[in-house]
Amino acid sequence: MKKIMNDPSQIVTEMVQGLVRSYPDQLKQIPGTEAVMKIADLKHRPQVGIVSGGGSGHEPTHAGFVGDGMLTAAVCGQVFTSPTPDQIYEAIKAADAGRGVFLVIKNYSGDVMNFEMAKDMAAMDDIDVRSIVVDDDIAVENSTYTQGRRGVAGTIFVHKILGAYTRQGAGIEAIEELAHQITPNIKTIGVALSGATVPEVGKPGFELAPDEIEYGVGIHGEPGYRREKLQDSKHLATELVGKLKEAHHMTAGEHFAVMVNGLGATPLMEQYVFMNDVLDLLAAENVEVDFTKVGNYMTSLDMAGVSLTIMKLIEPGWVAKLDEPVTTIGW
Repeated sequence: MKKIMNDPSQIVTEMVQGLVRSYPDQLKQIPGTEAVMKIADLKHRPQVGIVSGGGSGHEPTHAGFVGDGMLTAAVCGQVFTSPTPDQIYEAIKAADAGRGVFLVIKNYSGDVMNFEMAKDMAAMDDIDVRSIVVDDDIAVENSTYTQGRRGVAGTIFVHKILGAYTRQGAGIEAIEELAHQITPNIKTIGVALSGATVPEVGKPGFELAPDEIEYGVGIHGEPGYRREKLQDSKHLATELVGKLKEAHHMTAGEHFAVMVNGLGATPLMEQYVFMNDVLDLLAAENVEVDFTKVGNYMTSLDMAGVSLTIMKLIEPGWVAKLDEPVTTIGW
């Protein structure tokens, strides 16, 4: 294992410190936690707070999306491990400006349990806390760490759209309604070319032969649905678009947003090649692609591969919210 670090047990603590010291005009650390929040005068610009988080190792998720127009705060757990309820509770309190706090939770058993516990703790402080569980990964119905589908890169679209609406002053009831409207329209699937190495473990979480790939692998290395020999980009795109087309019941004339997400060790050159093939396939379906995004947004440490997220745009205003500029380091 070759990694730039000191003590593996301190890697998240040192990452958070390095993050806030790198962007001192945008981010600050919530004292006593490994959570970060945006530097903003919440009292003079009261908004619904948007809080998310999860295990580290998926950077820039989630701290990279903290800032004006997206998240109010993000809680960084240990690598591939949910943050603790007390840390989430501190983030909720810090993000509350009197208009309530909305939690965006990826569907992993630990995250759901700990965020719900923190939600109950905050309720005792009379903070109006509501939440959505994102389960956009269509690869498998249940997995190692979940009941139901996993929450993966499509969560970023939830952060972006909810953040845009909170910035324009939407109340917590409207945000909750919007979150339940958005989430079922986001679907994601991925393909891995190699496994990720957790620093404290020191070896890849799973092994693929040099000429093998696995479809549907989770962002923690959870098993996918099929392993086969590596094919060219057009073949990979055909498989993933085909699965998403079926999941969306895609028909001609519909409008979509598309994100190609690198899993940590795939160069942008390859991600753009893949997106080119995806857009060809979607054009052949006679659907409209109104928004595209390519880059590393929900990584899995040094896993090689990509995920593809396709969001059906059933409301014309959603694409405008995706296009709005934000002040974050990751979008």
